[in-house]
Amino acid sequence: MSFSAFELHHDLLKAVKEKGFEQPTPIQRLAIPPLLQGRDILATAVTGSGKTAAFLLPLLQQLMNQPRGKTRVLVLAPTRELAVQINEHWAELARYTGLKAAAVYGGVSPAPQAKAFRDRVAAIIATPGRLLDLQRQRVARLNDIRYLVLDEADRMLDMGFLPDIRRILETLPTERQTLCFSATLPPPITALVRDMLHKPVALNITPQPLTAAGITHVAYPISQELKSNFLLALLAQNESKSILTFTRTKHRANRLADFLERKGVRCGRIHGNRSQNQRTAALDGFKGGRFRVLVATDIAARGIDVEALGLVCNFDVPQQAEDYVHRVGRTGRANAAGDACTLVSPDEEGRLRSIEQTLGRRIPRKTIPGFDYTRERSAVAEARAPEGRRGGDERPRRRYGPAEMGGVEALDRRKKNVSKRFFSPARSR
Repeated sequence: MSFSAFELHHDLLKAVKEKGFEQPTPIQRLAIPPLLQGRDILATAVTGSGKTAAFLLPLLQQLMNQPRGKTRVLVLAPTRELAVQINEHWAELARYTGLKAAAVYGGVSPAPQAKAFRDRVAAIIATPGRLLDLQRQRVARLNDIRYLVLDEADRMLDMGFLPDIRRILETLPTERQTLCFSATLPPPITALVRDMLHKPVALNITPQPLTAAGITHVAYPISQELKSNFLLALLAQNESKSILTFTRTKHRANRLADFLERKGVRCGRIHGNRSQNQRTAALDGFKGGRFRVLVATDIAARGIDVEALGLVCNFDVPQQAEDYVHRVGRTGRANAAGDACTLVSPDEEGRLRSIEQTLGRRIPRKTIPGFDYTRERSAVAEARAPEGRRGGDERPRRRYGPAEMGGVEALDRRKKNVSKRFFSPARSR
C-alpha cells in the first residue's frame, strides 16, 4: 500500500516522497481514512509509530479545500520539544501547500507567538500553559478552530495539565473534529475522552505499553559507582553512534554531562532547569553532529526526534514501564531498526524486572569484554579524595563538586550519608 491510495493532494504526496516515506505505517493506515471522513478518533500508539504524520496529512488535506486566513487547527502537546517537533513535521509536509503553522510554548518571548495569532496561521501547536497565558492577554483567539489534536494525552495528565486542558476546551467551538493520541488510557483520560469526543473511532488499543518491533534491547548489570566509566566504554565500543542517554534527575544529568566533558566527550544536556534557547541549542547540536552525546531527563523522552539515532541508553532504570517505552522509542522510529541499553545496578534490578513483566519480555543481560568490573573500590576512593589531589585536572572545584569516575553516583550516596548523620531521629531528639 502506498500513500497515493489515500487520494491525498499531489502537493502532499510530493512532500511525503521527499521526506522519504515509502509505505504508511500501521497507525497511518488505520487513522488516515476515518480522519479524512471527519471522524473523531481515540488512538493508542507506541512512540515512533508515525502518528504525527497520521494526523497531519489528513488535516492538511482538509485545509487545502477551505478558505485561507483563519486558524482552524489547534494541537496541544505536553512539552516544548514535542511542540517544536510537530511544527517541524508540519513545515515539511505542508511545504508546497502554503499552509503555515506556529509553535507556542513557554521559556521564550511571547511576541512572535502573538504575531502568529494576528497573522492567523493555519495551525497553532501549543503547550497548554503558554496558550492559557496568551488567552488571558486576549491575544489567542480560537473562535475558528475546527480541528483539535491532543498529542501524548497521558503525558499531559502526568504533568498536571488536565485542568488547563479543560479550561481551553471551554473556549473552543463545540462543532469540531477531535483527535486524541495517548500511549495509555488512565481513568482521567477516559473521562476526558467521553466529554470531548463524539462517537470516536478507537484505533490500536493495547492493554499494555509495547515498544517498536525494530528495537534491540539489552541490559548491562553494573554497580552505581562504575556507571559513568561504563558509559565511556559503551562510547568506545560504539564509535560511529550518537547516544541519547537518560538520567532520573536534572542534577544527575548535569553531573554526568560534566563528567563526560572532562573526559573529552562532546556533550549536550536537556532538562527542566535549562532555558529554551539552551535546550534548542543542545538538540540542534546533537542532530547536527556537534555533540556525540545528549544527556536528558524524561522531559525530553517524548519530544526528541532524531533521524538515524544510534543508541538510547538508560543511565538510570526508569520508574515506570511507560517511561521506558517512551525513552527507547527515540530510536527504531517508523519501523526502522534501533538499539537501546539499560545500565542496571543491583538495587535497580527489581524495577527492571517490573518493566520486563509489563512488556512481556525478558531483556537479555550482557557484559563488555575487557571492562574492569573490579575498579569499584578505587573509584569510590577517587570520588572521596580531596578535589585538589586528583590527577590530570587542576581546575579549582567545590568541595562537593562532581567527582571523577562515579561523580554522579558517589555524590548522591554522600548526600544521603550526610542526611543520615545530621537529620537522624536520634540526633533530632
